[in-house]
Amino acid sequence: MDTRRLLRTTALTLATAGLLASGCTAESSLPGGSAASPSASDAASGSSPALEPYYTQQLKWRACGVPGFECTTMKAPLDYAEPEGETIKLAVARKKATGPGKRIGSLLVNPGGPGGSAIGYLQAYAGIGYPAPVRARYDMVAIDPRGVARSEPVECLTSKEMDAYIQVDQTPDDAAERTRLAKAYKDFAAGCEKRSGQVLPHVSTIEAARDMDILRAALGDQKLSYVGASYGTFLGATYAELFPDRTGRLVLDGALDPALPARELNRDQTAGFETAFRSFAADCIEQPDCPLGSESVADATTRLKAFFAELDKKPVPTGESRELVESLATTGVVAAMYDESSWPQLREALTSAQAGEGAPLLALADSYYERDADGSYANLMFANAAVNCLDLPPAFTGPEAVQSALPEFEKASPVFGKGFAWASLNCGYWPVPATGKAHGIEAKGAPPIVVVGTTRDPATPYKWAQGLAKQLSSGTLLTYDGDGHTAYGRGSGCIDTAINTFLLEGTPPPDGKRC
Repeated sequence: MDTRRLLRTTALTLATAGLLASGCTAESSLPGGSAASPSASDAASGSSPALEPYYTQQLKWRACGVPGFECTTMKAPLDYAEPEGETIKLAVARKKATGPGKRIGSLLVNPGGPGGSAIGYLQAYAGIGYPAPVRARYDMVAIDPRGVARSEPVECLTSKEMDAYIQVDQTPDDAAERTRLAKAYKDFAAGCEKRSGQVLPHVSTIEAARDMDILRAALGDQKLSYVGASYGTFLGATYAELFPDRTGRLVLDGALDPALPARELNRDQTAGFETAFRSFAADCIEQPDCPLGSESVADATTRLKAFFAELDKKPVPTGESRELVESLATTGVVAAMYDESSWPQLREALTSAQAGEGAPLLALADSYYERDADGSYANLMFANAAVNCLDLPPAFTGPEAVQSALPEFEKASPVFGKGFAWASLNCGYWPVPATGKAHGIEAKGAPPIVVVGTTRDPATPYKWAQGLAKQLSSGTLLTYDGDGHTAYGRGSGCIDTAINTFLLEGTPPPDGKRC
């Protein structure tokens, strides 16, 4: 079963589980910054005096088992409305600037999700794979947001329960199947409440952004510089909205439009994956090994729908106890839409599944859900639901509402529409009322913010980047005409040069620049 609005950069899949984390104070030469340690002035500026102990905390760095990286734990209020109450411990990691060149400051990174481990992303990709000039002059820093990975993670189901959950039929054909699907969502929500009831009301994006400001102060930076991908763009935009005067150089790549309600977000994402599939299909039919024929995109669409329908009736064996059911096959296809480099793997997986061997397509689904070979799961899908369901009121509150919306979702995507519509019901039974609501973010007073959009992005459709860039008072839109999810570090020298120049020199690209 698939939880939609999973918004994460492709590089997040490189992040390995089990890398431990920690944090630091350091100098800053970012314009307007200082070499100061955390000070009470940070807490006093627009914050409750009760927050001062958090803003002035000293981070104790330690080695964390990954060469070149240091780790620490930072404290924040569990509930910002009661800062003198319970605390939450948040994991932080960094890799110091390597030189040459004068150090600029700290650069926080977040790969999206919500629920993606920023520390895993830092240690497996950003800290070693970001352009060398950026890593030379910035301390590369990540904090796992509250409820995610190493930061008091939300837990909902056992591994066995999760296996059963993601195999539930997500394209119900009758009342009995609709009832089973609704029960699965209710059981998932009840499991989250049972296992993570204390933290569940306090994992919103606003709270995570406030945590980032405490980290900024603890690092000794007067301004926060940040690269957020996918959902990480919403986190970064929220920070700029809350703290425009503390915002440094923000890059928001693969943007989410915060003005849209959940139903519209899910429908737009449905259309985004349809666009990505059509791009894949157009490429596939030109390849000699295309399992969807060689006639046309329309024919490839018909063949894939027929394949899913056949799996709904008769799953394919995988060589293990789990079978390749329709829901898992759909997720496997969706996983490959994030990056066009996965298209050959998808062609092979579909070919194998059509021949009665479902393991390769199941492996793609497992990568999406972050299921390890031993059958255990990262907490990605748990945190994803917890944050999404707190940030916005639910798209649908019951099966009847989904039923009425099916035509608009199926119009958005003949391939994925029905399943995506039903996936949008997951917040309908959430035990904690949403605390956020859709609204445009202006961040008036913030310095230039670079918003990056990819024209055929499946997970964060291009028009979302256009929307966010227009809302931000200082937003500038950078466009990548291409496939896949996000753009920075994915092979476009034009994109990388524009972003590197902004991060290193503070000069944003011209608004509307296309690559």
